[in-house]
Amino acid sequence: MENSQDAFGIYVHWPYCLAKCPYCDFNSHVPRAQIDEARFRSAYAREITHMASLSAGKKVTSIFFGGGTPSLMSAALVGDILEGISQAWGIAEGAEITLEANPTSVEAKRFTGYRAAGVNRLSVGIQSLNEADLKALGRMHSVDEALAAFKLAQKTFDRVSFDLIYARPQQTVKQWRDELARALHYAEDHMSLYQLTIEPKTAYYDLYARGKLHIPDDDLAIALYDVTQELTEAAGLMNYEISNHAGRDAQSLHNLTYWRYHDYAGIGPGAHSRLTTNTKEGTKKRALHHHLDPNKWLNEVAENGHGIAAQEDLGSAEQAQEFLLMGLRLEEGIDLDRYAAIAQKPLDAEVVSFLIEEGFVEQFDTHRLRATPGGKRVLNSVIERLAE
Repeated sequence: MENSQDAFGIYVHWPYCLAKCPYCDFNSHVPRAQIDEARFRSAYAREITHMASLSAGKKVTSIFFGGGTPSLMSAALVGDILEGISQAWGIAEGAEITLEANPTSVEAKRFTGYRAAGVNRLSVGIQSLNEADLKALGRMHSVDEALAAFKLAQKTFDRVSFDLIYARPQQTVKQWRDELARALHYAEDHMSLYQLTIEPKTAYYDLYARGKLHIPDDDLAIALYDVTQELTEAAGLMNYEISNHAGRDAQSLHNLTYWRYHDYAGIGPGAHSRLTTNTKEGTKKRALHHHLDPNKWLNEVAENGHGIAAQEDLGSAEQAQEFLLMGLRLEEGIDLDRYAAIAQKPLDAEVVSFLIEEGFVEQFDTHRLRATPGGKRVLNSVIERLAE
């Protein structure tokens, strides 16, 4: 569990997509001109060196290429970034190296190159097995194209995740049951199943605000969630995190680094970091945020060696809040002793007892706390009560 204190992840952000999906609020951009990969190669190399100087002594246990659409990167660039990370920090034997990929036929042709560069895990953004919904979600692949790419990924990589979005507009319980059952026929060891949320500053948000987009209400969303748990459990995929399901030893090690509140360094436009540093005042947890705009980031790296836009030292209360937000998403829950060490005080015993009596959390192994299935449905409210 989270006592593996040596875990240290690297997140690499590629900011470009072929098109902006209407539900997406990630830092992604559609390029207006040819992307200068050589300039990005140089910038990634310089920022890797800088971030390594802030986290000396760490050894990388996981790397994640996210975006944007990292499968638009050349395999050569991916390989150069991995080499830079290896030289700056060192990569632990057996480290998990994941790349997010869209399953278009063009991008699938790059899979072999990514594997040769060192990627050993692919997260395939299929998102739907319904043609009409794929178009509505702004995806640029067909169902057949996606499944063909997924099969190719399974042959090419050690581990592959099948990623879907549910609770889509007009989706019924039967439709989702049939779709998920079909997906489970292909998925072997990992699925990321995300419930659609309407985020500000997206095309879907504008449509929703004008009453032109209708998503499942709370009761239907819960029913869809329940079907998700039922089918994945029957298939032998444990719901180890609210939106993620895996077979034995197939959990995402990189994402567990986040959820277990270990350190990680972000590289690229809009990347974030959480780094523990030793200062004259003692050990501090520091949050770093990089410039969102790719061109601004490139210019800052060229001038300063990094694209960090802001950084702040997190107090014990802020760290404790983040620890709860991350850890209670996990089936393994949180270590109460570690919480007390981070917060510099234990959780309120009366609040914990109340939430246990109401069936929202449960204590186990004497010193661990986790959300129950009912508690996961209202997790934000549970965390708010615990953090009071």
